[in-house]
Amino acid sequence: MSTFRLEQVFRPRSVALVGGSPRPHSLGAAVLRNLQAAGFSGEIAVVNPRHAAIDGKKTYPSLAALPFTPDLIVITAPAETIPGIIREAGARGVAGAVIISSGLGHGEGSHAEAVLRDAHAAKMRIVGPNCLGVMFPALGLNASFAARSPAAGSLALISQSGAIAAAMVDWGAEKSIGFSGIVSIGDQLDVDVADLLDYFALDEKTRAIVLYVEGVKDARKFMSAARAAARLKPVVVVKSGRMAQGAKAAATHTGALAGSDAVYDAAFRRAGLLRVMDLRELFDCAALLGRSRAPQGARLAILTNGGGLGILAIDRLAELGGTAAVLAKDIAARLDAALSPTWSKANPVDIGGDADAGRYGAALDVLLADPGSDAVLVMNVETAVASAPEIARAVAARVGEDRAQRRDSAKPVLAAWVGNDQLVAPIFDKATIPHFPTEDDAVRAFMHLVKHREAIEALMAVPPGVSSLFTPDVESARKLIANARKEGRAWLDPIEIAALFAAYDIAIVPTIAAASPDEAAAKAAPFLGQGQSVAVKILSRDITHKSDIGGVILGLATGEEVRNAATRVLERARRARPDARIEGVMIQPMITRPAARELILGIADDPTFGPVMVFGRGGTAVEVVKDKALALPPLDMNLARDLVGRTAIARLLPAYRDVPAVPPDAVPLTLVKLSQMAADLPEIRGLDINPLIADESGVLALDARVAIGPPARLFAGQTRLAIRPYPAQWEGELKLRDGSTVAVRPVRPEDEPAIARLLDRVSPEDLRLRFFHAVKAFSHQFISRLTQLDYARAMAFVALDQASGEVLGVVRLHSDSRYENAEYAILLRSDLKGRGLGWSLMRLLIDYAGSEGLKTLTGEVLRENMTMLAMCRELGFKTASDVHDAGIVEVSLDLATVPDHIRHAGLIRPNR
Repeated sequence: MSTFRLEQVFRPRSVALVGGSPRPHSLGAAVLRNLQAAGFSGEIAVVNPRHAAIDGKKTYPSLAALPFTPDLIVITAPAETIPGIIREAGARGVAGAVIISSGLGHGEGSHAEAVLRDAHAAKMRIVGPNCLGVMFPALGLNASFAARSPAAGSLALISQSGAIAAAMVDWGAEKSIGFSGIVSIGDQLDVDVADLLDYFALDEKTRAIVLYVEGVKDARKFMSAARAAARLKPVVVVKSGRMAQGAKAAATHTGALAGSDAVYDAAFRRAGLLRVMDLRELFDCAALLGRSRAPQGARLAILTNGGGLGILAIDRLAELGGTAAVLAKDIAARLDAALSPTWSKANPVDIGGDADAGRYGAALDVLLADPGSDAVLVMNVETAVASAPEIARAVAARVGEDRAQRRDSAKPVLAAWVGNDQLVAPIFDKATIPHFPTEDDAVRAFMHLVKHREAIEALMAVPPGVSSLFTPDVESARKLIANARKEGRAWLDPIEIAALFAAYDIAIVPTIAAASPDEAAAKAAPFLGQGQSVAVKILSRDITHKSDIGGVILGLATGEEVRNAATRVLERARRARPDARIEGVMIQPMITRPAARELILGIADDPTFGPVMVFGRGGTAVEVVKDKALALPPLDMNLARDLVGRTAIARLLPAYRDVPAVPPDAVPLTLVKLSQMAADLPEIRGLDINPLIADESGVLALDARVAIGPPARLFAGQTRLAIRPYPAQWEGELKLRDGSTVAVRPVRPEDEPAIARLLDRVSPEDLRLRFFHAVKAFSHQFISRLTQLDYARAMAFVALDQASGEVLGVVRLHSDSRYENAEYAILLRSDLKGRGLGWSLMRLLIDYAGSEGLKTLTGEVLRENMTMLAMCRELGFKTASDVHDAGIVEVSLDLATVPDHIRHAGLIRPNR
C-alpha cells in the first residue's frame, strides 16, 4: 500500500538526526533545535562523526553505533554521503528517512537513484529530498527547519514547497489554526502527494486536508488517492502556475483551449477537491469545511440589519452560482407576526438598522425552520442603538437551541459582523459558527460548502464504463488508425475521419475525395442536381488548418464554379505549402441551418493527465472567445451535461425567441461518444470537431481533425485515462465446486447496505480470524471504504446470489504505490463454507492481478486459521512466519509462476 510504514515514520517512537551541527545557522542546528524544543517524548539521538557532543547532547559516529534502532532518521548531511547513510539505515531496520538536504541530482547514476534503490531494497520510506521537513504537533515532533512550531489541530498540510509550508505555519499561528500534521515533500523521490492523501484520509486526528500543489507526476495514482480522500473528508487545494502559457504549441483548437492549469482545474473538480486561489482562502475554506455541516442545496436565506449589505450579498451569491431562497407565503406571514411592518418582505430579510437582539432572534427562529432554504447567513452592521456582541450572543444561543433540537437536520448558519468580526469572534468560535469580516467572504464560504457537497455526491457515482447508449465498432476504428500509423502519418485524412466517426455513430457532413478539378465537378454533380450548393476544400494530410492557407471555398452552385474553385484551392495550397503532400480536393455539400449553434467538441492531450474532454463555443474565433469547459474522461450523460452546463453557449441550446431548442441530450451524447473513443483508442493524441452545428434536428460535424501517434503512456488496463473506467469486462458468473453458480462483478458504491448485511452474517469467530481481533460493530466510514473504489489501485469483487442479489462474499486487493505488489483480503458469509466460494473468488483475484501486470500477491493469515492457510498453499502461495508476530503467517504468491489451471478463474462473461 502507498501508506506502507508511514505510521512508523510519522508516529515514531524514536528519532535520529544525521548531520546535526553546532554551527548556529546551519540546517543541522536548526533541525536539532526544533526537535528538542517541540516536546517529543521518545528518544532523540544525533549522529555526527566529527563531534563528541553538540549543545551538550552526546553524538554518535554512525547509525550502527546507536544504542537503539530509530523509527525515523532526519538527514541534513551532505548529498554525497546520503546513499551510504540510507544503506546503513536499511541494515538497521529503520522505517523511514526525511531527507532535508538538497543536491542529490536526478536520473541514472545520481545519488537520488542510489538512495531510492537501497531504500526500496530495505523497505524504507523516503520523504524529500530538498524539503522543509515534517511536523506532527500532537506528538511533539518537529523534524524541520521552520522558524515556528505549529500548534496541534485538525488540519493536515501537504506542500510541494518548503517555503509555502513555512509560510502556512506562520499564518496558522497568527490565525490560531492548528495542524494534525505538516509534510513538506520536496522532490518526492518516494513519498508523494498521493501517498500522503492516503495517509491523512485515514488519520483520525485529521478533519480536513490542505494541499499546495505545483505539479503531479503520476496522474492515475494522484486521482485515485484524491478521490478516495475526498470521499472521507474535505480536501482543499491551491495550485501555483495558474497563468502558465501551456497552450502555445498546441496543434488543435481543443489543445489550445485546454491549457495546463485548466486541465488541473478539471482534474481537481473530478477528484472532489475544492480549489481555491490563494493562501488566505485556503485556510478559511479548510477551517470552514472541517467544522461545518454541508447544506442540502444552494438556497441561502440572508438576515441583515442593512438593506444595502444584503443586496451586495445577494449579488455575490448569484455571481457564484448560488440561489437566493424564496420566502413562501406562510414563512412571510410568520415573519410579519414576529417583526415590525417595515421589514423588507423578501430575501434578504432586512429587519432594520435599529434591530436588537430580540428582533434578530425572532427572525432567525423563522428562517431556521423554513424548508425553503438550505442555510442562513446572519449579517450585522453595528449601530448606536444596538450592541453587536449582544446580538451575536443571541444568534449563538438560537443556533445552539436549533442544533440541539434538529441534530443532523439542522441548517448550517454563517455570520458576517462587518467591521466587528474580531469583537464577536470569541462568541461565534465558542458556538462553532463560522464567521467572516465581510459579506463577500461569507457568501464565498457558503458556496464552498455547496460545491463540496456537490463534489461528494459526484464521487459516489461509479466511474463510467462502456456506454450502453450506443455500440461503437471499435475493431474497425482500431484497424483504420493502425493503417494510418503504418504509413507513418500523424493525422487522419478527412475520409478516414468520416469512417472513424461512423464507427462511433457521430454524424458528419458527407465528404467525397476528388483528385482533379474535373473529377471534383463530376463528383459534385449529384449534390448540385438537388439544388444543393457545395464546398471545395484542400485534401492534404500535411495541412490541418485548411482555411489558414485559403484552402476552403464555399457556396458553389454549378459544375464550372466547382472546377474553378478546385483549381484555385490547389494552386493556393501548392504556393503556401510547397512541402505538403496534396492528394486533391474534397467535396462537401453546404449545410444550411440558419438557427444552428456552432460548437466545438474535442479531445486534448495533456502530458500529465492524458486525454481531456473539451467543449465550448465553436467557429473561427474559438480561441478568441474562449468560452469553454474541460473534464476528464470517462464521461456518462450526467458528467457530459455538467460539462456543457459550465459554458455560456449552453444558455443558447434551449429554445429562445423564435429559435427552436436543440434536443437536450444531443450534445451530451456526442461528448459521451468522444469519451468512449478516448478510452478505446489510446493512439488518438488530439481531436477536435469545429464546428459541430446543433439545432432542432440534432447535431452534425462540419469539420474535424484527428491527430494520432503512439500512446505517450499507458496506465494499468492499457488505457491513457487518468480515471479508470468501471471494469465491466470483469462482470460474469462463477461455477462453484458444488455445481452452483454465483454472479460476480466489481464492487460499486451502492453495495454498501449489502456489504453491511454480509458482515452481519459472519460469525464473531470468522470476523476475528479476518481482522485479527474481536469486532463488535462496523462504522459507515469503514464500510464505505470497502465499496467506494475507483479501480485504479484497488479492486474488490462481490459474489452475489443469483435470485436475491445479496452479497455472499467479497475479495479485494490493494496495490503498493508502484503498482507492483498487492495485498489481498477475503471474507465470506459463515454459512457458505465448503461450497468452494472462497476458492473461486481467490482464483478470480489471481486472474485479475496477473492481467494487471502485478508481480506479487501477499497477505497475512493468523496461524490458527488453518482453512485459509491450506487454501493458500493449494493456490501456490509460499508461507513464512512474521518476524514481528509469531501468531501471524505471511503468504506470498509470485504471479509470474501461477499455473494456468489456477490463473484462469473460469469467469463466464455475458455476451455483449
